[in-house]
Amino acid sequence: MKKLLCGLETLSMALSLVACGGDTGTAGTTGTPTTGTETGAVTGGTYVVQQSGEPATLNPDSVSEDNNYAIAQNIFGRLVKLTNDYTAIPDLADLPEVSEDALTYTFHLKEGVKWHDGEPFTAEDVKFTFEAIMDPANESENAPDYEDIESIEVIDEHTVAFHLSNVNTAFLEYMTKPVMPKHLLEGEDWQTSDFFRAPVGTGPYKFVSWDAGQTITMEKNEEYFAGAANIDTIVFKIVTDDNAKAMQLLSGELDLAQITPKEESLFADNDEFKVYDMTTSDYRGILYNFNNEYWQENADLIPAINYAIDRKAILDAVLLDKGEVAYGPLQRNKYNNENVEHYDYNLEKSAEIFEAAGCTQDADGYWCRNGERISFTINATPGDQVRIDMAQIAAQQLREAGLDVKADVPAGGIDWAGQECCIIGWGSPFDADDHTYKVFGTDKGANYSSYSNALVDQYLTEARQSDDPAVRKEAYDKFQEELAKDPAFAFICYVDANYVAKSSVQGIDADTVMGHHGVGIFWNIAEWTMEE
Repeated sequence: MKKLLCGLETLSMALSLVACGGDTGTAGTTGTPTTGTETGAVTGGTYVVQQSGEPATLNPDSVSEDNNYAIAQNIFGRLVKLTNDYTAIPDLADLPEVSEDALTYTFHLKEGVKWHDGEPFTAEDVKFTFEAIMDPANESENAPDYEDIESIEVIDEHTVAFHLSNVNTAFLEYMTKPVMPKHLLEGEDWQTSDFFRAPVGTGPYKFVSWDAGQTITMEKNEEYFAGAANIDTIVFKIVTDDNAKAMQLLSGELDLAQITPKEESLFADNDEFKVYDMTTSDYRGILYNFNNEYWQENADLIPAINYAIDRKAILDAVLLDKGEVAYGPLQRNKYNNENVEHYDYNLEKSAEIFEAAGCTQDADGYWCRNGERISFTINATPGDQVRIDMAQIAAQQLREAGLDVKADVPAGGIDWAGQECCIIGWGSPFDADDHTYKVFGTDKGANYSSYSNALVDQYLTEARQSDDPAVRKEAYDKFQEELAKDPAFAFICYVDANYVAKSSVQGIDADTVMGHHGVGIFWNIAEWTMEE
């Protein structure tokens, strides 16, 4: 069972937020800091941040392990990395040489880079990593990003070339995936390997310990090739309850946490804290599971169901209007097509579709088909109060519209294969390909709805294989039009990310646009300092 894990043109902004957070039981800014180069700034010490949940693994490529990505992105290096505006810059390699036909990317690796265990980093590690992601046995949701790779050639110890069978305009962005050590992972099952309980990387921070249910700790890599980080130790404290996050910030047990808009007012006039309201490309919606028999029989009713949801009411009630009503997956991307059906709340249109499908209302006002009420359950992820609230409100709205709908929070988490539907979190700040091709393409790695539409497949392939912005615009326009006619989701809203940090920390970039597996708030944590 799966769980929800500079291009050839200007990067775009568009899915599920990188979850942040991990404990020593003490206040942050501990240790013996030393004065830094900035006035009043210090280096050293310990910084305690909230971790949103217990990761199943610290594998950054594990399907939908957003809970681990903030940690993993600082333990592992990548060939190139992205800045806050999603511009590609060198990391473990220089920016690549790209052939005239855009089918070969050649990377020259930095020399002298070592894994945290002292072993040298080489081109063999790069080849091993991406071949492993492409291996179906490793169940990577990101495998579709690399399906155009025909071969990976190790030219020498510090040079590696990727040969593509087709143009993939987003390919350079996909080279930001963390690189893994071949000498420690070769022959291992990436889904079960103990390596991902105590990983070894090349990044600015090294893994120290994992106290299950409590904390994950990492310390700075003194031999990091780009220079040691300023803060000595980062502790990710696992705190899932929203009220507890706020209270632990106020008590000094946490230095930084992601909170809901409902807790933000507690810090608005407190000079000891700074509130960061950050834009995201991340949306929430209802995912319909087309692998479930119910939707195989009733998919034609989904447009009627979508008209019966008051998205603005959900946004106002759950997020206090911190976000934007959603109608599609590309609203915060340059390829957005606003001229599609938005499914604005309209019970008359909803009723018309039900009636046209032969549905009738029973004595209690519930819509029925073939004598059975239209009935299904919306699941929400345990510990995610925002999703829980959205599921409950959406279910209530649908009941008021005459549908026998319930909300549930399965104690064991989401059963992706067996469920009818759930509150999904998606969206990406990367190229539009990143959160469309593998999410809505037939049988692709992140298509958790089992959605299939031949025209959608065609348009997404056309967009991926062209470096002409006009061609891509036309293809993405057609994709969005078809997706609106044949919905995979009921899009609800785009969310903002609300963080609170102690005012003493310097270097947090409030202009970062976040999203699923994006750079995240910790993209530049190695540069953060703390004031005395």
